[in-house]
Amino acid sequence: MSDSDSHDAYRPPVIAALIETAGVAKAALPATQMLVLAILAGAFIGFGAAAYTTVMTGVDMGYGPSRLVGGVVFSLGLILVIVGGAELFTGNALMVMAAVDRKITPAQLFRNWGIVYLGNLIGAVGLGIAFGLSGLLDGAVGATAVKLAEAKANLPIMEALVRGALCNALVCLAVWLTFAARSVTGKILAILWPISGFVLLGLEHSVANMFFFPQGWAAGVNVTAGAALSNLFYVTIGNIIGGALGVALAYRLAYLGPR
Repeated sequence: MSDSDSHDAYRPPVIAALIETAGVAKAALPATQMLVLAILAGAFIGFGAAAYTTVMTGVDMGYGPSRLVGGVVFSLGLILVIVGGAELFTGNALMVMAAVDRKITPAQLFRNWGIVYLGNLIGAVGLGIAFGLSGLLDGAVGATAVKLAEAKANLPIMEALVRGALCNALVCLAVWLTFAARSVTGKILAILWPISGFVLLGLEHSVANMFFFPQGWAAGVNVTAGAALSNLFYVTIGNIIGGALGVALAYRLAYLGPR
């Protein structure tokens, strides 16, 4: 019996190899397929963000049990991405493992990141517009959407950067854990706690923010496009640092050895 078959979950060295293989497959996707899967992922994360907005309506926007419940429902987004199958920019930070081992080229890595980021943006913004047209942002839920967008727009640059890095460390750890799981139930449970944790802690996810700002605009928030783009820029850089350096390269060195 092999090492990977003797346990109910794959061991970390096996996970590292599986993630490298997945990175090669992601890099080889045709552009159209990649874009469609990325649009779906943007919408999936948007659904999780919308559910979070609803949970936070009518409660203290600070920390506490309501924030934890919000994190649980926000996990819907990554569950849909992983189990349903879609391309998410933040999770694809793990493709750096394959790039370091020269199984994909830097050009292939940046091609994937560029197309997936664009697709995530289209999906998230589209869903934000749809919620604005649905009437669901009238009243208390809309007021919460305004507060969320304002808070994100007012984050200082360093806080946005660091919160983005910490956030994607947890997101990529969630993805890492799903590769350990052998069942759909296991994958869902692997996602639930890291994602709930980053929401509870008040960290910043670039693709979620792609939804929060359009949702806020639909609800009437007074946030400029420049402020939104500034937040997205620094959160995105933070997400890359936390996912690619904090998780992908660290695990690459730990389990696949120095190169």
